[in-house]
Amino acid sequence: MVSASKEMAVYCFDILVAHYTGDVVPPPAFEEVHFPLFVTWKKVVNGGEPRLRGCIGTLEARCLFTGFKDYALTSALRDRRFSPIQVKEIPYLECTVSLLINYELATSYLDWEIGKHGMILEFMDPDNLRRSATYLPEVAAQEGWTKIETVDSLVRKAGYMGPITESFRRKFRITRYQSSLFTMSCCDYISYVKRARGIDPFLSLKC
Repeated sequence: MVSASKEMAVYCFDILVAHYTGDVVPPPAFEEVHFPLFVTWKKVVNGGEPRLRGCIGTLEARCLFTGFKDYALTSALRDRRFSPIQVKEIPYLECTVSLLINYELATSYLDWEIGKHGMILEFMDPDNLRRSATYLPEVAAQEGWTKIETVDSLVRKAGYMGPITESFRRKFRITRYQSSLFTMSCCDYISYVKRARGIDPFLSLKC
């Protein structure tokens, strides 16, 4: 079974750094298999809690080589919730790579566990528009939400701003899933590259 690994996080950092330096990206040091995946960037400032700077991925299985190459940059530069990550922020970043596994159809909107399952929520709104949204398994626990708060937040994320009633929730289709995660700080990335390649990845990076 393939799991999220430090080599995957290193590759995402390599992609982001190369975007600014123009350097050639070293080949990936992990298997060329297919999984749904996400790349999450967070920023740590003054020793505080990491703050989200971008998170984008796909619920469809992608080749990990091209998937991480695409979403490392998409999540860093084109998450519409945030301004693009600037080069000066890179030393303060941490990267989390997620591989999504064990997809199951939930029996109800409460048939999942906080901290264990992510969810894909699908529903038809009163205007007969199909809507959907997802949260990764770690989101509800990190936010301190209850199950209902998580589901209702997903409804808003899907773009529906009308009333959310109990009868409305019972009509939701929820696919739950789990994820394999690996998180790496920029400091750990630099240490890895110096040890494995004998170079400083920031020599040509003007932070």
